[in-house]
Amino acid sequence: MDLSNLKAPIPNRKNRKRVGRGQGSGRGEQSGRGHNGQKSRSGFKERAWFEGGQMPLQRRLPKFGFTNINRKEYRVINLHTISEFIEAGKLDKTITLDTLIKAGLAKSDDKVKLLARGDVEAKIEIEVHAASKSATEKVESAGGSVSLV
Repeated sequence: MDLSNLKAPIPNRKNRKRVGRGQGSGRGEQSGRGHNGQKSRSGFKERAWFEGGQMPLQRRLPKFGFTNINRKEYRVINLHTISEFIEAGKLDKTITLDTLIKAGLAKSDDKVKLLARGDVEAKIEIEVHAASKSATEKVESAGGSVSLV
């Protein structure tokens, strides 16, 4: 006996519903689709957000907030990640945007911002688009420098 010989027991075998095969079948006439309407037609597909002509939920809910079109998106890098990458040998003491991209900390079209979470003991020179005051203070207190692009 192997997997190819397995069959379900007879009480568990069910025939599929044969729809539209006459009144005697119990699924004749409208074939279980009710009377008229969109859902009774062939080819009907109901989208997940469709509400049958009722005003959709996403249009009923009030809109709020503000989206600034001039917002600058930054890829945030903290000092503790930089110190970990230096210890792992993935970054040198001189860090440019290209070395950050090669290390996988940023992508080529990202703007990079340096934040102050964690500490850095090494004297590093780092080149970023923006940096917080506390991050620049920490780097400069370790003897390094932060230059903005």
